[in-house]
Amino acid sequence: MEEVVALIVGAGPAGLAVAACLTQRSIPYLVVEHEDCSASLWRRRAYDRVKLHLAKEFCALPHMPYPDGTPTYVPKKEFVEYLDAYTERFAIEPRYCISVESAAYDEGARWWFVAARETIGGTEVQLTARFLVVATGENAVGIMPEIPGIESFSGEIVHSSTYRAGDVYTGKRVLVVGCGNSGMEIAYDLANHGADTSIVVRSPVHIMTKGLIRLGMTLVQHVPVTIADFLIVTIANFTFGGLSRHGIVRPKTGPLLLKAKTGRSSVIDVGTARLIKKGIIKVFGEISNIIGNKVEFEGEKERYFDVIMFATGYKTSVNLWLKDENCMMNSDGHPSKGYPIHWKGENGLYCAGFARRGLAGISMDAKNIADDIVSTVY
Repeated sequence: MEEVVALIVGAGPAGLAVAACLTQRSIPYLVVEHEDCSASLWRRRAYDRVKLHLAKEFCALPHMPYPDGTPTYVPKKEFVEYLDAYTERFAIEPRYCISVESAAYDEGARWWFVAARETIGGTEVQLTARFLVVATGENAVGIMPEIPGIESFSGEIVHSSTYRAGDVYTGKRVLVVGCGNSGMEIAYDLANHGADTSIVVRSPVHIMTKGLIRLGMTLVQHVPVTIADFLIVTIANFTFGGLSRHGIVRPKTGPLLLKAKTGRSSVIDVGTARLIKKGIIKVFGEISNIIGNKVEFEGEKERYFDVIMFATGYKTSVNLWLKDENCMMNSDGHPSKGYPIHWKGENGLYCAGFARRGLAGISMDAKNIADDIVSTVY
């Protein structure tokens, strides 16, 4: 049985940020990670053309800004390099290939007892920790929605987590399901590589530019969020023109307020809107049924496809292993408490990276967790 002061589960940006903050406060810790590397989502599941959607000033982890010369909107390669430099700077040494199977608090001992297993070899690992930090992230397992007839589809069914680039889909009829940032950007990449591309847009969505979101996040530090929203939506409507006739409708709530209330992000346009307006990317509503290669949509529309690409997001895996009678996480694997007190549970239990506020939210979580642990220890 190995004893640690603080156990951090997950070596993505959230886990690394907490580790760095604990290092700065001289609190011993251990990071365990299921994969054989840190930030596996970015290294292995992010498509090649992805960049951070927010400007770098909103995306640095605690205690380390981006180096001079870093692009304003950091590409995947540079972001992974930043994480590697961050890990080296704070001497973070995650223990890889360790899969946590259960974690439960013992009231008598006042410690967390954690059962884990090495993914290579299967050796059991027993750990006890005074503090337990859940940093496995919101994007652990890809979501594949249930659609009537999907089992009859004779083409290729793919989740966006496996997508890298559009060149392998040239000439194919591809339906992208999901109109978030991943779906819109993948649709753009597919179309640019010669795929006959369509996208399912099932709900209202804000289409914005990176510059407008940067402007809004700067303005909201000085004026009410409603004013900032009004300004950037007005500019966006002028920039993109009427998208409603192409099947894209804006939510009634402004983009910044919507993000604050629900965690739903705006779509940062990379050129997709232009291709939709030109008819190069076709927009469809809800799928009602699938028969073989034929997809039927609401409104009696139908079309044949070779590939269905699900850009339908992810779900957490926390509830598969965390045994917490006080329910820091709800049944969906998200914090039961609302922002900004979401990060703290009972008995030394914390979560980092579950606020749906990106890297800025991760930094806030990490600092709060380190401060709270220090106040408890000392």
